[in-house]
Amino acid sequence: MHDLVMFDLDGTLVETAPEIADAVNDLLHELGLPTVGEDLVKTWIGHGTRELMTHAYAHAAQLEVGSVRRAGTMDMLMPRFVPYYERRCGTRSRLYPDVLDALRSLRARKVRLAVVTNKEGRYVTPILMAQNIRAFFDLIVAGDTLAAKKPDPLPLQHCLDRFQVRRERALFVGDSQLDVQAARAAGVEVWAVPYGYNMGQPIADSHPDRLIATMAALSEAGCTAGVA
Repeated sequence: MHDLVMFDLDGTLVETAPEIADAVNDLLHELGLPTVGEDLVKTWIGHGTRELMTHAYAHAAQLEVGSVRRAGTMDMLMPRFVPYYERRCGTRSRLYPDVLDALRSLRARKVRLAVVTNKEGRYVTPILMAQNIRAFFDLIVAGDTLAAKKPDPLPLQHCLDRFQVRRERALFVGDSQLDVQAARAAGVEVWAVPYGYNMGQPIADSHPDRLIATMAALSEAGCTAGVA
């Protein structure tokens, strides 16, 4: 039984790769560089847009990722990427199967809900609003909300503290090794979905507590609020 369920965003609740790829390619086109495919973009999702764009630029420019980091190239490029992605947010994203029903079910049982993502906050709300699910969440912890992000346990601990929920009464649902590592470090149970991104690797290899086919498992498990 859980009093608090925390969710990753990209690859867990919402399929965002198509519009992320659009925004990345908008910038690459402006720079006169070759565009990159959506399947490749999926392998870069998880660490936030700056890291994603670092990999995309390095790939398109045929440079080493480390050399792009050392050169400070992203300090110049990220302000140019922001408006592209802001315009693309919500344009080609979609909810994964059973997400809406699961959120409704959890809400009906008075479970507290939070989004914990490494995506920067300016992009999170537009995506949630576009999918009509923002109202389900009591708290959003983005990649730039706190001093650290996943796989650091701080974002999950922040949620536990905010709602005064014991770690054994909380659950984190994600799609990546970063999510499993953050949950383990926070002492929180972690379930994972196999349809997400996880840098192109099978999430089963990260050994979550449970691998679920869709969010329907949350309804079937009967997550119910109790005494924290």
